[in-house]
Amino acid sequence: MLRIGEVSVRFRERHALSGGAVLAAALATVFLALTIGDGGIQPNSILHALAPDASGSERLVFEWRGARAIAALLFGACLAIGGAIFQTLTRNPLGSPDIIGLGAGSYAGVVVVLMAGGSGLLTMALGAVAGGLGAAALVYVLAFRRGMHGFRFIVVGIALGAMLRALTSWFSVKADLDAALRAAIWDAGTLAGMTWEQLGGASIVAAVLFCSLPFVARVLPQLELGEDAAASLGLRTESAKAMLVLAGVGFTALVTAITGPISFIALAAPQIAKRLTAHGQRAGLILSALVGAALLGAADLAAQHLLAGVSLPVGGVTVVIGGLYLVWLLIREGNRT
Repeated sequence: MLRIGEVSVRFRERHALSGGAVLAAALATVFLALTIGDGGIQPNSILHALAPDASGSERLVFEWRGARAIAALLFGACLAIGGAIFQTLTRNPLGSPDIIGLGAGSYAGVVVVLMAGGSGLLTMALGAVAGGLGAAALVYVLAFRRGMHGFRFIVVGIALGAMLRALTSWFSVKADLDAALRAAIWDAGTLAGMTWEQLGGASIVAAVLFCSLPFVARVLPQLELGEDAAASLGLRTESAKAMLVLAGVGFTALVTAITGPISFIALAAPQIAKRLTAHGQRAGLILSALVGAALLGAADLAAQHLLAGVSLPVGGVTVVIGGLYLVWLLIREGNRT
């Protein structure tokens, strides 16, 4: 037990080892992003690239590759936290934002902004948040019957997500060619073109969202015990769920607004984290973020270097992996029942 003032944290060796290994893997993706491929920095010159006397080529590589690699870690962590929140709320491993329609809601919000002529990061972020919150509110209202039940929430979310995707397709068909092209490029889900300025703005928003993590880490274990048990502990379950939905949508919308929809990370990272540590939601939440960072970092590396001379959108890579993972997850859940 580690105690700092009035705050105490239960320390488990397995948690520390798992977290350290995943963190090392995530940092390794940054190292590889800077060094491999044409024009990569020599491994012994990475720190020199930060120095004032660094060469122009070193600065250029660090400017573009460094921002993209760090963004992959930040956005992967945000997606994983959003997935952990919704999988706990629905009590189902399929209850991730990209499955239950919240990602589609954020996408629809951004598409509406693009169709209206907006293209700035702030307006797209506001559109993503508005779309995600609108979808979450609609799913919550439609699924609410004497409380919110996870299975009903997932089914309603899947149906709403299909409707929103059809709506965005209709918008794209009716829009002018330039707006439709921008929407199609954004829909691919990519980290290409990421700059330090964009990353700085996203980091500020992420820091605000991270302030909710103490509340999330405190409430999620109580809800995992069941609503009756959580209520007996003094938790106002419905208001707590509403706050968790708000936090989960915020984490998802932040990434969606900047990169476009990126699937699989929110679905898989919390489940992988649970297999690395079998106890303690607080440790599971931290591990989910680390696993999500490592997964998106590795996926973006694959997107850039999997095919020689071709840079794929990371969203395309995660869709392929996520589809295979989803099939395996459905088979496993079917065998359990």
